[in-house]
Amino acid sequence: MNRLYILLLTILSLSSCDILRTSPFEVISWGPGDGYHSDAERIVVSLNFSHDADKASVERHFSLTGDGDRVRGSFHWSGRKMSFVPLVPLEKNIEYTINLSANAHDSTGLSMDEAFYRRFTTREDSTRPALLSSYPQRYDRIIGARTEITLSFSTSISLEALYDNVSFSPSMSGSWRLEDSSMLAIFTPVEPWAQQSRYQINISSSLTDNNNNRLWNDHSIVFTTGIYSEEPYLIGSWRITKSNDYFELHQDKGYLYVTESPFENDKWEKDDRLLLVFSKPVDSLSVKNYLNAENAPSLVLETTPCYSTEIIFKFESAPVFESRFTFRLKPGVKDSAGNETKNEYIYRIFADGDYSKPPALAGIRMPMASNSTDLICFDIESIFNKIPINNENYPSSEPIPTWIELYFITAVGASVDPFSLMEFFRIDTSNNVINFSARQVKTSGFSVSSPQNGWENYQRLEISGYLTNSINFGVINFIIGSGLKDNLGNKNDKTQMISVVK
Repeated sequence: MNRLYILLLTILSLSSCDILRTSPFEVISWGPGDGYHSDAERIVVSLNFSHDADKASVERHFSLTGDGDRVRGSFHWSGRKMSFVPLVPLEKNIEYTINLSANAHDSTGLSMDEAFYRRFTTREDSTRPALLSSYPQRYDRIIGARTEITLSFSTSISLEALYDNVSFSPSMSGSWRLEDSSMLAIFTPVEPWAQQSRYQINISSSLTDNNNNRLWNDHSIVFTTGIYSEEPYLIGSWRITKSNDYFELHQDKGYLYVTESPFENDKWEKDDRLLLVFSKPVDSLSVKNYLNAENAPSLVLETTPCYSTEIIFKFESAPVFESRFTFRLKPGVKDSAGNETKNEYIYRIFADGDYSKPPALAGIRMPMASNSTDLICFDIESIFNKIPINNENYPSSEPIPTWIELYFITAVGASVDPFSLMEFFRIDTSNNVINFSARQVKTSGFSVSSPQNGWENYQRLEISGYLTNSINFGVINFIIGSGLKDNLGNKNDKTQMISVVK
């Protein structure tokens, strides 16, 4: 009976860590609170925590920004409450953002489950204006030689904002007037629109309403003028993103194409599609027959076969990151009457989208003894640097618990898949120098809280395990095999390696 009682106590003690962790380390309340605050000069930011905080950790990972500019100040603590007092009082008409990284931890080392992110404003009306509609709409054709242009906004704007932030390409002289409580802008040209021409209205995101709030995005509205000609022609081409944003592509100017030349059409993402817009409905299958993607995967017609002014294509597979390819549309695209396009259109593309970059190893860091603060690091450019592993810090033939940090350069918003890292990470050596048996991949709660100096903006992961040293000398290769993936589906098809010498 006594043995059974002891066994039960042992089981309970082994699981007590999880049982005792009754709540996460988090911000349970904060000030000044969401929304608008009129008395900007008296605002003090405060955070109340669920546990006793590690003050240095919280202060290091806290930031307050106003319209993107960091606010400096001093920290004051009262129990579990932290107050941040700006060195210079906060200003009116500013949007402020509070950010506390998930790397902040409490006095026991327990990190936050997620970052704390809140916003408040000293701007009386923080509702941004939006462009609701336009005439003509995108890709429309206008017939009248002096047709007026109209732009409808969600809030009132000024004539000064229109003249400063709305332009025509090619340039068009005219005057603006406002109607409907200054939410409807009307442009009257002072001279006739050029016939059989393509125009573009450019509306800058710098346009502000009467409350000094800016538009969310730039807007571009393309339209053509005059009656339909017999021959169809390409009005323009656009890159369509996964979130259905449109970016106009620029035709090749005829300069010598070399690697060092600046690209007009960069930032192509792996999921982007190609939109071709014609002056009149054309046969989509005819477009497919005369369109080539050179040095790129095959194009697939996404538009249902029909006659249309808008034809969309996608790639059969993702273009290789940082590859250069060309869209070439040859003459011969037909409309329903058999009229054919006469010109060739060429667009050169650079596939270097911010969200398509595959995860790339930047460097590694590890301790020179188990649980030691004596750390050594090597970047990806290191070639056969010496690593001071010896019998004093890692006794030979003994499995010693240790860890290796890996730092990665990733796409915007991406993070390395820990399971993928565990699958493709390995250490190869010559002469059986060492053996490393990996046990766990950590994405937080690292053995050393501070990242390597200069690598703070890289993603950090830690692989813990057991290192068995030997008396031999030779080369140690830290390898990530081909296939490492991130959470956005980007995959690095290259083998990445850092080689050192023991």
